[in-house]
Parts: sequence; structure tokens; C-alpha cells
Amino acid sequence: MIDLHAIATEQRNEQTRHIDRLSTLDMIRLINEEDTKAALAVGAIAPAIADAVDLIAGRLRQGGRLFYIGSGTSGRLGILDAVECPPTYSTDPDMVQGLIAGGYEAIFRAKEGAEDSQDMGRADLAAKAVTAKDVVVGLSASGRTPYVLGGLQYAASVGAATISIDCSPQAPIAQYAQIDLCALVGPEVITGSTRMKAGTAQKMILNMLSTGAMIRLGKVYGNLMVDVKASNEKLKERACRIVMTAAQCGRRDAEQALLQCRGQAKTAIVMLRLGVSAAEAEQRLAAHGGYIDRVCKETPHDR
Repeated sequence: MIDLHAIATEQRNEQTRHIDRLSTLDMIRLINEEDTKAALAVGAIAPAIADAVDLIAGRLRQGGRLFYIGSGTSGRLGILDAVECPPTYSTDPDMVQGLIAGGYEAIFRAKEGAEDSQDMGRADLAAKAVTAKDVVVGLSASGRTPYVLGGLQYAASVGAATISIDCSPQAPIAQYAQIDLCALVGPEVITGSTRMKAGTAQKMILNMLSTGAMIRLGKVYGNLMVDVKASNEKLKERACRIVMTAAQCGRRDAEQALLQCRGQAKTAIVMLRLGVSAAEAEQRLAAHGGYIDRVCKETPHDR
């Protein structure tokens, strides 16, 4: 028998004990009040999250990959974060990947029993040929999910960097992680429903990990997503606005530059800022690791 009494996310929330008797408005206000605790819990572990970002960015910079592994809500959140990286930062789809217990079908329909197999966690990562260059982030609100435990055990055994994200102290998955990100959100509004505060906290942490790593890799200039993949009309317009803002030019110049740069906003910005050809802009970016400020020899105060 699993000792749920010892798991923080399974405790009963005294503040919401009578939520079923409240008016709908008071019910919503109480849920919102509890939700604010998720942000505070994430803020409390900011130094550890920063360490995790630097670890991830370092591995990605050397050609490694980032894997999120989880079950249920946690697994879906990892997949959500992973699939947003290619359009937002033009990353290769293999750079950031999400794995969920039960595979593809579990994304859309709950397969709760799949999380009980450590072997499946090991097998899913082995199928991805995880190596010492990669980073594996295990997500489990309770901190004890067997699928995640098996995955982190396997990742550690091959020398991959390991990070755990959980919401319960002394989480078992933490023993296989170089960095444990434990966001203590407290008992859920509905007892054990970790898709609520725990899920919110995990989503916030994932936002920080991927966004922070992409910033460190030079895929953000100021606060502009200069590596955006202009794959639809909205993103094409966003790319144009980014070039206009960063290069301080008009729409006509931005559109012409993007056309010459095959829609690559970062290249177009350097081209316009330095008055060079698209090919020269590409070469200069490559020589400086893709960082616009290094190509333009800026300091933070120049913007």
C-alpha cells in the first residue's frame, strides 16, 4: 500500500474543507487565493532554478538535448513546453523533447497505470539513446512516480545531467537528481488534485527552464524572440515587428531584409544594423555564436 499520508500533495487543505458549500463567486476567489501560493513556492527556489538553467544551457550549447519525462499532468506539461520551442526559438525538434508514461495516446487520454513501471521509464529514455551530453528533467508532483524514478535512474547511469521537479519534501526522485526543484505549494484545493497548484508550479518552472536556457543561448535579444520561426502569418508579422524594433527601421526595409534572409529575423537585424549583406550577417553571427550584441559589439547599456 502506498503511504499517501506521507506525501505533501495528498494532504487535506483546511482552507477549502467547506468549498462545496460556498457561493460560486467565493469558490472561485478561494481557488485564486490558493493559486497565488504556487508563484510564491516557485520564487522560494529561484536560486536552484537558476542553477538548473545554467546546467541546461551548458549542455545544449555543447550539442546535448533536453528531455522532460513525466506521467499524467506532469508529462503533458513537459510535452507542452517542449513542442513550443521550435516555433518560438527555431530549435531542432530533437533539442527539447517530452516523454510521457503510456506514450502518444496518453497525451490525450489518461493511462494512469502506465506510471507504475520503472522499466518503462528506463526503456523510453534508452530508445532516445540518451548520453552524458544530455539533460533529463523528471517531473512528478508527488516525487515518487515509478516511471520518473526509472527514467532518472537510467539517465544518471549513463552520465546525463539530471534535474527533478516535485512538490513534496524528501521526494524519492530527488536522490537521482543533481538539482532538485521542490516547490512546496501546500495541499491542493481538491485533495490530491495535483493538476491544480502543483501543475501550475511545474508549468512555471518549465517556462523558466526553457526560456532561461534559450536566453543564455542568444535566442533572445533584449526581450525579443529574434530566432522566431516565421511559419505562419502571425509569426511572419511578429518577425517583421521584431526586426523593425531591433534595427529601428521601417516596415519596407524590414520586409526586404527578411526576404533576403529567408525569414530569419536575427540575420535581418544584423544585416540592417551593420549595413552588410545577408550572407555577411550570417557569417558574423556564426562567428559570434549567434549573439546579436556580440556581433554589434554592444554593452547592455547600448540598447
